[in-house]
Amino acid sequence: MARDDAIGIFDSGVGGLTVMHEILAALPGENVIYLGDTARYPYGTKSPETITRYSIENTEFMLEKGVKLLVVACNTMSAVALDAIRKRADVPVVGVIEPGAKAAAVATTNGRVGVVGTDATIASGSYTTALRRNRGGLEIYTRACPLFVPLAEEGWTDNDVARAVAALYLESLRASGIDTLILGCTHYPLLKQVIGDFLGRAVRLVDSAEETAREVSEVLRSDGLERLGGPGSASFFVTDAPERLIRVGRRFLGQRVESAVRIER
Repeated sequence: MARDDAIGIFDSGVGGLTVMHEILAALPGENVIYLGDTARYPYGTKSPETITRYSIENTEFMLEKGVKLLVVACNTMSAVALDAIRKRADVPVVGVIEPGAKAAAVATTNGRVGVVGTDATIASGSYTTALRRNRGGLEIYTRACPLFVPLAEEGWTDNDVARAVAALYLESLRASGIDTLILGCTHYPLLKQVIGDFLGRAVRLVDSAEETAREVSEVLRSDGLERLGGPGSASFFVTDAPERLIRVGRRFLGQRVESAVRIER
């Protein structure tokens, strides 16, 4: 591993671009490679065995590219397959669950924390485990919110449909008295305004993408791998039609997503 080697970021689709956005903002000098497994998206409804197999294949692709650090920019993969990825990889691996759980455990003042995510992430119990590992005695309330993903990808993040869906999903969390909510899916930061408006200012939203970027920065610095040169490069790979990543990706990253290369699976 060398300082100029790229950071590898992979996701089941395009949601991980929110993580990439935060990493580029925190570490603008880094080279970054992004892989979206768009041909097999979504992972959130698949079995743990399938998720793990796909995750290892994504890991092997990144290792062939010679990355210096891997970011598993998908809550579902982080919940189900992170241990298997770490066993396969010979570079540092950062998931998106532990950073968000750590931040939420520190942020809450009344000890009531909510988590929203995909069906697979919520069913795994990974956030509950991570939260209690960081702070005992928390009251944890979880809710699967699968419709948030297509809303984010369609750009329906601030309209009546988005507000109605948020109210349907989040009413029970608001009633529970939480003061902190983890956005446990990389698509959900695009709906932060709608979610925050419904829950009110008293509830702090923890963005796992932001917290993951902080973790990546700390790991690179502690391992002496932070790139110190000028602006870094960004490369994008997908397993299905590149046009979708370019179209949707611009909602996450703006015009920086100019092209993507399709790879075979």
